[in-house]
Amino acid sequence: MAPTHVLRCCQRGLAWIPVIFIALVVCWSYYAYVVELCIFTIPSIGEQVVYMIFFHLSFIMFVWSYWKTIFTMPANPSKEFCLPKAEKERYEKEERPESQQEILWRAATSLPLYTRTGAGAIRYCDRCQVIKPDRCHHCSACDMCVLKMDHHCPWVNNCVGFSNYKFFILFLAYSLVYCLFIAATVLQYFIKFWTNELPDTHTHAKFHVLFLFFVAAMFCISILSLFSYHLWLVGKNRSTIEAFRAPVFRTGSDKNGFSLGFRKNIAQVFGDQKKYWLLPVFTSQGDGFTFPTRLVSADPEQATVNLQPESSKSVAEVTVSPLSESQNRLLSSEQHANNVGDPVADDHLKPAESETITISMESES
Repeated sequence: MAPTHVLRCCQRGLAWIPVIFIALVVCWSYYAYVVELCIFTIPSIGEQVVYMIFFHLSFIMFVWSYWKTIFTMPANPSKEFCLPKAEKERYEKEERPESQQEILWRAATSLPLYTRTGAGAIRYCDRCQVIKPDRCHHCSACDMCVLKMDHHCPWVNNCVGFSNYKFFILFLAYSLVYCLFIAATVLQYFIKFWTNELPDTHTHAKFHVLFLFFVAAMFCISILSLFSYHLWLVGKNRSTIEAFRAPVFRTGSDKNGFSLGFRKNIAQVFGDQKKYWLLPVFTSQGDGFTFPTRLVSADPEQATVNLQPESSKSVAEVTVSPLSESQNRLLSSEQHANNVGDPVADDHLKPAESETITISMESES
């Protein structure tokens, strides 16, 4: 029996077959369009120039985004999410799942985690031995945990996640533009070849032009459906995994838990500066470890705000539901600034360990 590492190397080599196939198809399409169609078939010089300019623009953007999708390494959890050595040894020695979860809960108290397993436990990867950040999943093909994992794509031989999801969307967009442009410009010559309206001197180009149209049309149909689906996912701020299995928060599962509205969902993937949206350069928001969450329902583990007007001594209690890490840090920094600037504020703000924040308001008479 062959050693495991030999089988692993063979598996990695075979995984490049889909990528090589796509590369060969793209190279053939370049030759068929530029040489056989533009140079040997199209009689008008002006038409040749216009077609060549737009073809090369779409070709460059397609190849660029495809390259970035393939060779951008998936982002992994940082050392912050690894168990300390002592806790790791205790976890491995424990046989009861309840005791293991107690260890994980202690280690996760300082981590920005809002999602749980279906049973409400801490999400832990035994293979990578890390506590999984929100939206992080283990990819069996890459054998690693990937931040904001969407899926493993065999056509790019890479895991699509936080670090290259924008590149993947642009790859689908530019490949669709590339195929649509080829199909649209080849159509008239496809019909002329099919009806024998072109002279017989171009018979060597007939095969390439006919198959170029069929291949472009076939890829258009398949890419259009996939591209439309991922645009819908971006608008909803979901990954493919989350579309099939809703993330579980402290208050239960919520398929829209990370949705912030259409515009903010788009900006989370493509960034704030629209001038970079169409370029395959990384502009996604965040660090891949924490994500803003929607304020959808009450979270008993989060803070409760009491508004106490002194004149009437009545209390209006407002429950704050899941806060994102950035919101928690902002709240903490504001409390610290108030304490430094006004010593009296110490009498009204309770310690950070408390789950209740009391804000005193004086009503004007």
